[in-house]
Amino acid sequence: MDRRRFLGSAVAGVVGSTLLSCGGGGGDDSTVTTTEPPASTAPVIPSPTIKSRVIVIGGGMGGATVAKYLRLWGDAISVTLVERMPTYTSNIMSSLVLTGQRTMSSLSFSYDTLRSKYGIATVFGEVVGIDPVSVKVTLADGTVLTADRIVLAPGISFDDVPGLGTSDKMPHAWQAGPQTALLASQLNAMPSGGVMILTIPKTPYRCPPGPYERACLLADWLKINKPGSKLIVLDANPGIVIEVDNFTNAFTGLYGSVIEYHVNTEVISVDPNAMTLITTAGNFHGEVINLIPRQRAAPLLAVAGLNNATEGRFGRVNVLNYASTVAGAEKVHIIGDASATTQPKAGHIANQEAKVCADAISRILSGGSPDPAPVTNSACYSTITMSQASWLHALFQYDPGTADMKAVAAASGASTGWDVENFEDMETWFNALMGDSFG
Repeated sequence: MDRRRFLGSAVAGVVGSTLLSCGGGGGDDSTVTTTEPPASTAPVIPSPTIKSRVIVIGGGMGGATVAKYLRLWGDAISVTLVERMPTYTSNIMSSLVLTGQRTMSSLSFSYDTLRSKYGIATVFGEVVGIDPVSVKVTLADGTVLTADRIVLAPGISFDDVPGLGTSDKMPHAWQAGPQTALLASQLNAMPSGGVMILTIPKTPYRCPPGPYERACLLADWLKINKPGSKLIVLDANPGIVIEVDNFTNAFTGLYGSVIEYHVNTEVISVDPNAMTLITTAGNFHGEVINLIPRQRAAPLLAVAGLNNATEGRFGRVNVLNYASTVAGAEKVHIIGDASATTQPKAGHIANQEAKVCADAISRILSGGSPDPAPVTNSACYSTITMSQASWLHALFQYDPGTADMKAVAAASGASTGWDVENFEDMETWFNALMGDSFG
């Protein structure tokens, strides 16, 4: 697949939804196959008669999208979105903040359109409890919300790193926000000829190509802004986990004099004062350390007893409707990074899972059944330099044999190398994705 076809399919997969069947509350036979975007430009007028209620917890890529499409496709479904923060900051493109190519404000998205255009109610607060059986949500202020269905899109949390404590000397910057700005300031203060360390956690983690992309981007920045500096990449995995050819070529060729890459290197503990990592491959010291810990679903999943996959890290779901597989919790759906499926944990996939989930819930609440053959699309770009990018694309279909999603080899692939045009197209893809989720 060439670059233009990739961009077209990636954008179409966002705004047109790669669902082969968009239910809109219909039964199993309500199939829509179209290359045109759904008619989502007109405001959704709240129905005077509410037939059902859904609470969505988490306003990231998955939560915002599922809330929007429940209103677009559902039959008089009232949707309440519960989120801690009044705005969302995109993790996608946030590494460009480290190189000074983007601002944090350029990655900020509000929920105004979801409220005004789609009639979604927003509640800003902390969820402290979920009752899957009674379908109730309890907030920190004591408020109790009830619904017919709950959708959990709480994102990720990080394992504690022995020795780190509350120190901010080794920021992960893997959730865009204050740590992103902190890491950027540390990089700017690093002397030329210094050493930076970036750690890559064991899979699964958010955005599989992300750490390798960040390594390439920062290596390019170091070459220009901090000559003579070294970037040590400590990978807890046996090797590069995705887009192997492009990242290998970049690490060994383009940045062979900058990047020092170590595999099977797990962080055991850290000493923030000495700026030292104690690992399975020895000790490493750096002036700047981007420590990305191993990841799991946000704590809310464990509190609700829904973390039944990946050593208790994530929640197993039925990918036909993203309902939890925990007995008695069938009315709770888990999407995005918190769910355990064969699909990658990434913003584009969260958007796609949200649409499958919204379609399924709309059908179920109208007396129907979920689409028996959902399809999702994953696309992303990787900044190999500060002005050039590669791309990666995968299509997933439901596999009855494994009851999970399976990548379609003929519809998946990566670019051969990287170029300026891909970097420019990355902006088009990003704007389409964010517009589909929040616009």
